[in-house]
Amino acid sequence: MSLTSGAGRFWGAAKRLSSRTPLRVKLITALLGLVAIALAVISFTGVYILRDFMLGNADNTLQGQTETRAVAHAIATYELSGQASPGQGLAVWWTSSPGGQLQQIVVPTVTGPGPGGGMGGLTSPQPQTESSPNLSGTASWLLAHPGQPITVGAQSGNGRWRVIAEQVQIQNGDGSTTTTTAIVATDVSYIFTTIADLVRVDLIVSIVVIIVLAIVGVAVVRSNLRPLDDIEETAEDIAAGQLDRRVPDRDPRTEVGRLGRSINAMLTQIESAFHDRQESEEAAVQSEERMRRFIADASHELRTPLTAIRGFAEYYRQRGGVATPGAETRGSLSPEDLNRIMQRVESEAARMGVLVEDLLLLARMDQQRPLERRPVDLLVLAADSVQDARMIAPGRSVRLTVEPGGAFLVLGDEVRLRQVVGNLMSNALTHTPDGTAIDVRLSSGFVSGPPPHPGAAAPSVPAAVLEVTDRGPGLTPDQARRVFERFYRADQARNRKSGGSGLGLAIVSALVAAHGGTATVDSAPGQGATFRITLPLAPGAGAPDEPDAEPGSVADGSVADQETLSSGR
Repeated sequence: MSLTSGAGRFWGAAKRLSSRTPLRVKLITALLGLVAIALAVISFTGVYILRDFMLGNADNTLQGQTETRAVAHAIATYELSGQASPGQGLAVWWTSSPGGQLQQIVVPTVTGPGPGGGMGGLTSPQPQTESSPNLSGTASWLLAHPGQPITVGAQSGNGRWRVIAEQVQIQNGDGSTTTTTAIVATDVSYIFTTIADLVRVDLIVSIVVIIVLAIVGVAVVRSNLRPLDDIEETAEDIAAGQLDRRVPDRDPRTEVGRLGRSINAMLTQIESAFHDRQESEEAAVQSEERMRRFIADASHELRTPLTAIRGFAEYYRQRGGVATPGAETRGSLSPEDLNRIMQRVESEAARMGVLVEDLLLLARMDQQRPLERRPVDLLVLAADSVQDARMIAPGRSVRLTVEPGGAFLVLGDEVRLRQVVGNLMSNALTHTPDGTAIDVRLSSGFVSGPPPHPGAAAPSVPAAVLEVTDRGPGLTPDQARRVFERFYRADQARNRKSGGSGLGLAIVSALVAAHGGTATVDSAPGQGATFRITLPLAPGAGAPDEPDAEPGSVADGSVADQETLSSGR
């Protein structure tokens, strides 16, 4: 149980360490670790194969000497003459009988590797020296395991010997043969020296390779992780409020390129959502402000006629009513006074009724209640409006210009469209000085229609364009921007002599939008104003002659007087 818990703590600590380690450090460490393991495996395998090969050659030399009877001849010669046979290059021990005392010939001086992997020649027979193999504790094992070579150390120094025990047939002087076990040894110190040199070279080369690889790996990893640093910097800038920052584009065929493209798409959506939220919040604030202003303006507009009606009613009560014949008339109202009061009450009530009707109409437009859809000739409405303006203001020049060859039949509610044209004419008559000319122009154009499906571009459809132009004082850019707002009036002092309730143009905009059209204004201070409404033509009414014309554009038309238009209806 304790071992399991200890292993769990170890792995937990390793995971925590890994989670705190930067990615580039883990990549470089893993790379160097794998390379170090690979170099170690390669070096170990190479050293093992080379050592096994060289020791195999030494074993072949020892076995070859016993098989060619060279050892037996050397032993026989030594027993007969007491001298070793030259040219063998081997150290030989033997025993004449199993379990007998091990005897030795000589230990010759080795001059180096000879042909075929064997040892070099002998200089002269010499007694055993301190460079001979150390067979203490090994000879008995060799004698018990003939044919199995082993490596032993020298009796002194760092020398290594390869020894093997073999049974040999020794030819005696009387012609008989004796079987004995001989231990043959050859110096293999050069093999282990070579192996040690190779290990040192491998170690040095491995260290150099790891150092060079570490330098190159750091540069490569840092270069390849640079896009992640760019992403980090971009995220920090976005967190600081720079929502337009984007990750640098990379090759989309790479993982970093695809990641950057996905992040940029996500950032675009986030920025769009953020801006939409800001716009929504601003719109909510503006809507609340408009609602407050609307309530204040509506209250003010309704309070004025109500105050007048209440004042006249109190005046009537305070004067004691109407004087009757034969009664005391002091303080009573005369029939003339009563008529005057009732006329004022009726006038204020009518004014309040108009205001309430306008508010109810705008409320219906906000609820998107359907309008009556019938073919309506916009030319007839324009002609009637011009005729009414000439009657109301005979001292003004009111002209109607009609584009030839155009069809001005639209689908809509004739009563509401007549109200639209009347409001435009009333606005021009009310907000311009007496004697100012008014031009009404009817032409063909285009307006954006409903898109065929969500997300598609809105197509342009043929439309009728009605323009009412005056030569009055004009509007400032801020006034032109807000002129279609409810209860907005350029005269903020609410001068009754210069304006109405501020709902006329708001009704125009709402009714035109309900018919699928647009209402715009072109104006500049001192240059008059042109109010333009664009309504889609009814199906089959015909398209304009110039399909490439911009929405609201008109061609040169001819001037038609009111009498001609009236007679043509």
